[in-house]
Amino acid sequence: MYLTDRSAPPKAGAADQGRRRGPVSGVAPVVLVLGTVSLITDISSEMVTAVLPLYLVTTLGFSPLGFGTLDGVYNGVSALVQLTGGHLADRVRNHKLMAGLGYGLSALCKPLLLLASSVGALGTVLALDRTGKGLRTAPRDAMISLSTPAARQGRAFGVHRAMDTTGALLGPLTAFLILRAAADGYDAVFGVSACVAVLGVLVLVLFVPGRRRAPDAPGAPEEGTAGRQPVRVREALALLRLPRLRALAACAALLGLTTVSDAFVYLLLQRRAGIGEEWFPLLPLGTAAVFLLLAVPVGALADRIGRRTVFLAGHAVLLTGYALLLWAPAAPALPFLVLALHGVFYAATDGVLPAALAGVVPDHLRASGLAIVGTSQALARFCCSLAFGAAWTLWGPGPALAGSAAGLLCCAVVAGVVLRPADEAR
Repeated sequence: MYLTDRSAPPKAGAADQGRRRGPVSGVAPVVLVLGTVSLITDISSEMVTAVLPLYLVTTLGFSPLGFGTLDGVYNGVSALVQLTGGHLADRVRNHKLMAGLGYGLSALCKPLLLLASSVGALGTVLALDRTGKGLRTAPRDAMISLSTPAARQGRAFGVHRAMDTTGALLGPLTAFLILRAAADGYDAVFGVSACVAVLGVLVLVLFVPGRRRAPDAPGAPEEGTAGRQPVRVREALALLRLPRLRALAACAALLGLTTVSDAFVYLLLQRRAGIGEEWFPLLPLGTAAVFLLLAVPVGALADRIGRRTVFLAGHAVLLTGYALLLWAPAAPALPFLVLALHGVFYAATDGVLPAALAGVVPDHLRASGLAIVGTSQALARFCCSLAFGAAWTLWGPGPALAGSAAGLLCCAVVAGVVLRPADEAR
């Protein structure tokens, strides 16, 4: 099995030449619009994500196990709903509709954070927010994939992730400025986040085209939808018979089981380097800045040298970051090194994984295929959050991270074998 698909569809060359005249070379306009929606939405989401760990642990007094449970819910609900969102988008053949429902639900949840103060209430709000994310992720990525020739998938997803990460960069910075300026800082962060989320929904509704375009003929209507029956669940599940998709889903899950969530990485780094609480919301900025700089070039590199190579290299970089957190001295450079490695990891994995599905899944089932792989990864990270939170509570942060690092090393070796390069004829 292999992640690389270097072959473009028959008419991709002409489409490519047409797109090179756009504002970003080789990228369809719909990718840029979706990137703008993600940029705005990520400002809203990352404002909350940047302050949530500290808010829960220091203000509400959550234990690491309690936070790990909520963080697991945050990821697990999204994972389960991705399958529904992907299937429904394919079934109704309207990816924009399902993505819009997801973005809208997440926007509605932001003001509810102002009212939630218990584990149950916070868990419910976070679950609804992640339900929105789960509904929108596969349809949005399907729109990107279906508007781009197979040979340029890595670049297209890289451009989208770079724009998305611009929002991830601005979100924590906005939260930091609000916390410093507002007397009741956390409530102000949640309120501003809600307003920004509504803006993202408006951009989606007004500027994203409602019907998918064929990647080989920009501006042409969607192919083959007039006589096609609605996609059934049985059809979507039949995708699991594809060996390459099974390999991708299995490896995404295997590596997700040992990938510590971002929130725990930042908490570990804060304790390890002795960073003050007032600076905590800025930690995601380091990851986001590196991700932003590298998302497009690393995506293009994956198109050239192989997505398997780049994907596995990203996990090797993450393992290096874990090693620094475990054994490096608490020098001033430590936070910068760890955050840089964290950003490289995301640049090498976040867009590369969905890009690998372009040559694997048929067009009319693209959202379902993306959802299957995304769900396997997100469910694994849900389990990792629960296990890591429990290990931290029982044995401390050092042993918990050491266990994750050892597991990641073993899983990366296994994934390297499963995703071994193969002859394209197979």
